[in-house]
Amino acid sequence: MARKKGRRNNNNNNNNNNNNNQNNQNKQKGGGTSKVKVRHILTEKMGKSLEALALLNEGASFADVARQYSEDKARQGGDLGWQTRGSMVGPFQDAAFSQPIGIHSPQPVRSRFGYHIILVEGRR
Repeated sequence: MARKKGRRNNNNNNNNNNNNNQNNQNKQKGGGTSKVKVRHILTEKMGKSLEALALLNEGASFADVARQYSEDKARQGGDLGWQTRGSMVGPFQDAAFSQPIGIHSPQPVRSRFGYHIILVEGRR
């Protein structure tokens, strides 16, 4: 009987390991996460957004560029904090959950509010 119990435990351990590996892969893809820590720069005009993007590409601090260019409450460095899936507008949310951590969006993301440059700082 101890032998059967050992086999059963091994199968359970294998199933748990497979589930953990699958969960980790989903989180890396953004599929298993429900929150992102995000900053953004929001502008009404594409031209202004492209100016901000050029500064970021030259190595300027995201927070500094957000204070200078953002046209919303995120002027305080662009920090929106932890946002849950479903609490953001579609294009912004899609970009935030698919973008790598620590790299700003390569192009502005258009939403009904204007043009966003997005920086994801964490996932959970």
